[in-house]
Amino acid sequence: MAEDYYKTLEVSRDASQADIDKAYAKLARKYHPDVNPDDKTAKKKFQAVQAAYDVLKDPKKRELYNQYGAGFESVGGAGPRPGGGWRPTGGGPGGPEFDFSQFFGGEPTGGGFADFFSQFRRGAGPTGPTGRRSRPAGRAAGQNLHSEIQIPFQLAVTGGETHLNIARPSGGTETLVVKIPAGIDEGKKIRLRGQGEPGFDGERGDILITVHVAPHPWFTRRGEHLYVKTPLSLLEAAEGAVVDVPTPTGTVSLRVPPGVSSGKKLRIKGHGVAAAGKSPGDLYAEIQIVLPTKLDEESLEAIRKIDAGHPVQPRKELRW
Repeated sequence: MAEDYYKTLEVSRDASQADIDKAYAKLARKYHPDVNPDDKTAKKKFQAVQAAYDVLKDPKKRELYNQYGAGFESVGGAGPRPGGGWRPTGGGPGGPEFDFSQFFGGEPTGGGFADFFSQFRRGAGPTGPTGRRSRPAGRAAGQNLHSEIQIPFQLAVTGGETHLNIARPSGGTETLVVKIPAGIDEGKKIRLRGQGEPGFDGERGDILITVHVAPHPWFTRRGEHLYVKTPLSLLEAAEGAVVDVPTPTGTVSLRVPPGVSSGKKLRIKGHGVAAAGKSPGDLYAEIQIVLPTKLDEESLEAIRKIDAGHPVQPRKELRW
C-alpha cells in the first residue's frame, strides 16, 4: 500500500504551504540521523519525510499527487528512479531538491553520511555575486518567516526603530529591533536577512515583515504630502491670525489670511514626507472653523446682521 505523504508529514490534505514547511522542519529535526545515532530507523523515517516534502512543497507535484496518488510520477514526469532519490523537475518554493541515493544506500563518499552533514554544519562555501554565500547543490535552505507589524503614523513618516516579537517554529519568542525607513508606505515589506530559521547547514532564511501604519487623529498622508486639520476660532478666521502648526521636524508659525473659510488648505512648503532619495513633500494646513458650543441670543443676532450685510451662497457649486 502506497504511503500517504500527508500522514507522513502529520498534516491535513488542505494544509497550507506554511503548515507543510513547518511540519517538515519539525520532523526533519526529529528524525535527523545525526540527532539519533543509536536509532537504526531514524534514517528511514528521515527519508520518508524528505520524500513526502519533495512532493507536497511543489504545487504541481502536489496537485498530481492529490489526483493520482503515489503513481502520479507516470503522469507528471517526476518520480523515483533506480537507486533511490528523486529526479528533480526544477526548484520548488521549499528550496533545492537532492538526490539522496548517494547518501542513503549505495556507496557513500568521503566519511559517509555523518561527514556529509558535518559539512552542512560547517557551512563553508563560495560567495555569489551579491556577497552572500552560494549554496552548493545538496544543501538545505533556511526557512523564511513572515510577520506583520503596526507602527505609529509618526514613525512611518520620520523613520526610526521599533521592536518586533517573533514566534519561532522551533519554540519560544524572540524580540528583534526593526529599522523603519523614513517615508515607508502602508503595506510595504521589510526583509531582515539571515534572521529566519536555519537550514541543516546553519544558514538562516530571512524574516519578511509587512508594515501597517496606524491612523493619526490629525494628520493624513497622500504620497509625499501631509495634511493636518487646523482648527481656528471664528474671530481668527474673520480677522486673520498667526497660529502654531506641528510638523514632522518641529512647530512652525502659519499666517492665516483674514476671511478664511473651513476647508481652505494653506501650504507649508517642504514640511511633508522626506523619504530617502526623494525631495520632501509639502504640508497642507486644512482650516476648520470651530464655533462655540452654545451661543446666546445676542451673539446669534450679531451673526445674523453679519450674514445679512455680507450674503454668500456657500453651496452654489454643490452637485452630484
